[in-house]
Order: sequence, then C-alpha cells, then structure tokens
Amino acid sequence: MNDSVRHVPRDQLGETAVIHVSRDQLTETVAGLRDEGYVSVLDVTAVDYLEHPGRTDLPPEVEPERFELVVTLISHAAPGRIRLRVQVPADDPTVATLFDLYPGTEALEREVADMFGIVFEGHPDPSRILMPPDWEGHPLRKDFSVGHIPVQFKATQ
Repeated sequence: MNDSVRHVPRDQLGETAVIHVSRDQLTETVAGLRDEGYVSVLDVTAVDYLEHPGRTDLPPEVEPERFELVVTLISHAAPGRIRLRVQVPADDPTVATLFDLYPGTEALEREVADMFGIVFEGHPDPSRILMPPDWEGHPLRKDFSVGHIPVQFKATQ
C-alpha cells in the first residue's frame, strides 16, 4: 500500500480509512486501490443531505453537495477497509460505474440508482431493482413524498 493510503484519516473507531474523492477521480482511485490489494467492494450506497447543506464533517477543500456516494472497499492482505466519499450534485446526479473494475457492484449500483436517482454511467443494466418499473421517484430522497394509505377498520359487532 502506498503512503497516500497508509496516512489517510480514519473513522471514529480508527478502523476504516476515509478518502474524499471527486467524481472525476473515482474510477482511477478505485482502480489504484484494487491494484494495491483492495480486492472486494463491501458496499455502494448514498446519502441525501438535503436537510444538512452546511455539514462540517468534510475537509475544507471538499465542496458539499446534496448527495454523497459512499463506496467501501476491503483488503484481506493489509488487512483494512477504505471508505470513499464522493460528492454528487443534485443538478447532475451521475457517477461512473465501478462495474468494469468490480462486477459485484452491479446490484448495489442499481439499488442506489433506484432509491436515490444517482445514475451510474456505463452500467450494463440500469433498470430498477427494488421498485416496480413504472414507479415514479426515488424513495430514499429526503424530498420524496411518503403519501398515505387510508386505514380501514373492520366494523365491530
């Protein structure tokens, strides 16, 4: 592992290195980490920070955006984990797919696309995976209306 990864700040428990990566650097960074022994992607998920635009957990050089893509990689040789945090703007919610580097991300990326509306450019199957194909919207976005279902009570006798 090179020095740039070895000296990355850790999370609160000191177990996972956290790297803030731009969308443009995501695939290059992940490819480099794969070559360094991070052989598996544990998770690809996202966070909608609609209600927290002024969060303070980002380094000063990172501009906060509404969405954040979170990718967790693991190395069995090191051993260790790295969490990549990628800011994704609401007006262009796209990132490059990691499928070509880690084919196991196929379903994870589809879930993020389905629930948050973040599009993975180059993904082999961008169809919905959790919601019906005709579903409108993305249920894990903070501005998604939860609607309501009328409650029907059974008449008592």
